[in-house]
Amino acid sequence: MLEVAIESDGEWDSNRFSEQFVRRAAEAAIAESAFPQLATGARTVELSVRFAGDDEARALNAEWRGKDKPTNVLSFPLAEIDDLSGTNFAEAELLLGDIVLARGVCEAEAADKGVSVEDHAAHLLIHGTLHLLGYDHHRDDDAADMERREIRVLRRLGIANPYEEAA
Repeated sequence: MLEVAIESDGEWDSNRFSEQFVRRAAEAAIAESAFPQLATGARTVELSVRFAGDDEARALNAEWRGKDKPTNVLSFPLAEIDDLSGTNFAEAELLLGDIVLARGVCEAEAADKGVSVEDHAAHLLIHGTLHLLGYDHHRDDDAADMERREIRVLRRLGIANPYEEAA
């Protein structure tokens, strides 16, 4: 069972970017991962999402990644692979991790791509959730797999493939 905790600053519309919005994207991402049981199993899985401004995202990016600029999404995994695979059920609750989305960057990227902010934010949530599940596009052997999973999740949600070139 997936539990979602959301914090939002004043830049984000909490009616549009609600718990239901986050849950839908995260559950779809989990379903396309190597650990689909995390979304539907009896074990409580907790995901935390922070809808932040660019200044906060920039500070976190500088502190944790050494990059002094805002970024669209940050993921902070808390679970080990054994926790995800179901081989370690000693704890009652699994803390999957934290995702931070930056409003201004998300909005600018959506405009550049010609998509809605909601669709782009959903993509970033999916991307961030896959990072929490151990996928890493910075490793050559994982990049294509992660992209294929994102495309399948987006299709499941009725969102166009963001990696296709516009005709």
